[in-house]
Amino acid sequence: MGDVIGAVLCGGASRRMGTPKPGVRWFGTPMARLVAGALTSGGCVDVVAVGGDPSVVEPLGLRLVADELPGEGPLPAVAVALRHAGGAPVLVVSCDVPQLTPGTVQRLLAGAARGHAVTVATTDRLEPLCAVWHPMALPLVVGVVEAGGRSIRDVIRRLDACLVAVPLADLRNVNTPDDLAD
Repeated sequence: MGDVIGAVLCGGASRRMGTPKPGVRWFGTPMARLVAGALTSGGCVDVVAVGGDPSVVEPLGLRLVADELPGEGPLPAVAVALRHAGGAPVLVVSCDVPQLTPGTVQRLLAGAARGHAVTVATTDRLEPLCAVWHPMALPLVVGVVEAGGRSIRDVIRRLDACLVAVPLADLRNVNTPDDLAD
């Protein structure tokens, strides 16, 4: 399949957390940095942050790619990541899954090598914020975004998708301060 770019989504509002999630520390390390490390160790050739406050993201050592529609959800950020990748596939992951492992990244990359438009992680449910997007998906993603659509699940349903089972613990979201205590 070729080189895959990693993209850490950092632009969420973090309302439940009360502070920007990319910089929230999970056992001493900022969550976005943990996710980026798993992407790199798992085989992504480059990793960028998409969206988020530059004052939070840039000190984490991540190259920031601005979200063109901040506050509009993850689908526009997927379009930004695909455009930034310049024709390479992109593994897009939310910054709030600090337990992501290189093994899960490798599973997704192996699934993506089959040539589907999108390869999506599944646990006990579909995990649309942990997916490899092939460049062939870009026209549909952009078309939906330009038409005002924001449902990433609806776009996945419209594409040739490969589902890859991964451990639930790897994609456990950290959304609130109480989640940090677990």
